[in-house]
Amino acid sequence: MNRIPSVSLRGDAAEAGAAAPDPAALARWARAFCVIRFDLERGQLVEACFPPDALAHGGLDRLVAFSSFPDSMSHHLPRHRSSVHDSLFSFRVPDPSPSAAGSRRGFLYGFVFNRQRQDERLPRGGEQKSVVILSHAPYSSLFRLLLQILGPLCFDIGHTALTMVASHVAAWPAPAPGCPMELPIGSAALRVHLPPAADDPGPPPALLPANPSVPYGLFHDADMFAAFRGLLLHLWTLWELMVVGEPILVVAPSPPQCSEAVAGLVSLVAPILYSVDFRPYFTIHDPDFARLNALAEGEVFPPMVLGVTNLFFLKSLKSIPNVVSVGSPNPNSTRVLPAGGQSPAAANGSNGTPVKFKLDKLAINKFSPTGLLNSIKLRREGPLSLMTEHREALWSTYVPTTKPDTSVLNRLIDAGVSPRIEESMSVVNNEILRRHFLELTTNFLAPFGPYLRTTTPLEGSSPFVDPPLLPPFHADEFVNGLAARGPGKFLSKRMKSNWLNLYRKFLEGPNFMPWFRQRRSAAEKDQQRLWRQARLNVDIEKLMSKMSELERIDSFNVIERYLLREMENSGTGTADSIAACEKLKTNLQAAFNVLPKDMQQLLLSNPKRSVLLQVSQEKVPELGDIVSRTSL
Repeated sequence: MNRIPSVSLRGDAAEAGAAAPDPAALARWARAFCVIRFDLERGQLVEACFPPDALAHGGLDRLVAFSSFPDSMSHHLPRHRSSVHDSLFSFRVPDPSPSAAGSRRGFLYGFVFNRQRQDERLPRGGEQKSVVILSHAPYSSLFRLLLQILGPLCFDIGHTALTMVASHVAAWPAPAPGCPMELPIGSAALRVHLPPAADDPGPPPALLPANPSVPYGLFHDADMFAAFRGLLLHLWTLWELMVVGEPILVVAPSPPQCSEAVAGLVSLVAPILYSVDFRPYFTIHDPDFARLNALAEGEVFPPMVLGVTNLFFLKSLKSIPNVVSVGSPNPNSTRVLPAGGQSPAAANGSNGTPVKFKLDKLAINKFSPTGLLNSIKLRREGPLSLMTEHREALWSTYVPTTKPDTSVLNRLIDAGVSPRIEESMSVVNNEILRRHFLELTTNFLAPFGPYLRTTTPLEGSSPFVDPPLLPPFHADEFVNGLAARGPGKFLSKRMKSNWLNLYRKFLEGPNFMPWFRQRRSAAEKDQQRLWRQARLNVDIEKLMSKMSELERIDSFNVIERYLLREMENSGTGTADSIAACEKLKTNLQAAFNVLPKDMQQLLLSNPKRSVLLQVSQEKVPELGDIVSRTSL
């Protein structure tokens, strides 16, 4: 299922296709729009690209081309004389461009509209083409919708569709991460809610969102229920593997299935900033494959999540400790069928309406000799059993702490085999699962709250002091304190007695420090904002009346320091910064007026301070001039 944002038609939309796209404006959203053809003699070829030189660096054209096609023609296509199969999937590759060079490795996201056409009259019985949007931003909900416009348009009118759509995209306003946006494209307006920026995750939600469409992390639109429908009991183990940053190999029959599963895994741990390298669709042509393939026996596999369809990876990457197989060679066969040979109508109710999931369908507390033998065989053969038959399973050496929440599973709705209501039921089930794991992750992160808690000045105290530092964090002290307090009511019901080990693994894993540093930075900025606001709201005369002479002198110096800092940071002189400067000037003059006469004369002997006090009662049009004259 491909869930997309809503589209509203607008008859008065202006045509942007006539104007040449502004490269700088286009780069805010996308790096390139491409058409890639599979040539029988030369392989994958970039047939058209806009901007023309967008793939010219570091072999990016070859990497994008190889990542834009399935490993083989889909074997589940109808066996008709002529048939067409369209699919959407995504990939993520290293960015080799010079601008991406830096301390942190850059990545590009590719969103693919692939068309496979089978025709016995064509060489080898078919042909393939892909339309690709390449971007630095993981805006999957937006680009999947845009592809459903651009992809068919390219096959209808040709390569001019690339420039036409690029012109519309270049006319969009700058992205507003974490906010809803309405973006015009032709006569339509795409309504999307962008995910939060990776470098500014914001505070974790104290309460669950009232609107489930608001994203708290990447790939909020991923169809988690469809991707893991046969592995719902393992979602809590997969959540732990993602939280602690374990390497995972995701095996699926097709790129749409493996890329959707990887996106679902990343979204599972929101609002944690997932810092592990992940590849929704990984091929042997990726430059990192050689490095991974060369790992020596016993060498630890690096933290990565790889989505693959080529079963060769089961042998070449056999050191990866966690393998999950998802999907089905026939997408329609992924539905959970009724147990005991019931008919679809009996499973859904006599009138075909959907019913709640039955836990016995998920093999809880259900035993059969055949099932036991199959389970033993599956474990003994390991992931290599997928070489002979694809099945949904999880192979892992990891011992989970979190128990499956049967109350959540009981709320899921089974659409049975009814295609008409399959999509709407998945929307409901995804909301149930996403809200649960958001609540689980939020409660898991709650013990870190005291280290991220901001403070404000006490009532009646002076805000003209530096805010206190946030409490220092030491991992050993945190673990010892947590062991004494316990995990809390929510987690204690859902975790085993070894729950503290999960926190230890999280602290040692690759996700903790990036998340904690950014949350800490956000808390420090928030605290500075709160104290700044307190300085602007203070009743300076009332505050000064309670101070001694020495405290008044100290307060004058502090107000002066904050005023100069505010003026230096005012930049272009926004309304907010001008108002703040005016308020601080008023406070400075009030503090000056209550000082002894001899102290006033001493302060005025400094020419720069004298200028500052003289203009404190005047409207100052140019903050930059004042700063240059009063900087001490």
